[in-house]
Amino acid sequence: MVSDEQIQQWADEAEAGYDVDALKRRGRGRPGRGAEPMQVVAVRLTAEELAALDAAAQRQDLTRSEAIRAALAHFVAVDRLP
Repeated sequence: MVSDEQIQQWADEAEAGYDVDALKRRGRGRPGRGAEPMQVVAVRLTAEELAALDAAAQRQDLTRSEAIRAALAHFVAVDRLP
């Protein structure tokens, strides 16, 4: 719940004005990985697959997403199905 004091503080801040340049510099969301828009792809994994993925990512000092992207890059480079 928002207090009356918090509402008054927000109102005072708005009335004083905002630094538009500072607000524009903030950015939103995660930083991009390139100039082109990215797509999110959902993948279903078993608990065991997810645990193995997380363990491998941790050993390589990667995030889960980085590990998946590296595995996909390797798969595409090999250019064959398992």
